[in-house]
Amino acid sequence: MTSDRKLSFEEAMEQLEEIVDQLEEGDVPLEEAIDIYKKGMELSKLCHDKLKNVESQIAEMITEDGKREPFAISEEE
Repeated sequence: MTSDRKLSFEEAMEQLEEIVDQLEEGDVPLEEAIDIYKKGMELSKLCHDKLKNVESQIAEMITEDGKREPFAISEEE
């Protein structure tokens, strides 16, 4: 299902969707379903960690003079 290389967010999501489909079908023996579920949980954590990383990267922006400041979208009235 996975290789030793790091998965991209999109690849992990695709594999997670495949796992959900397999488990929803219900034709998987219990032991295999448990292994598949564990793999799904690992993929879910991987996706969550990648999203948190991106969130922290965009939480701050660097201004033109090199200073960091919180990222905020200004609302115009």
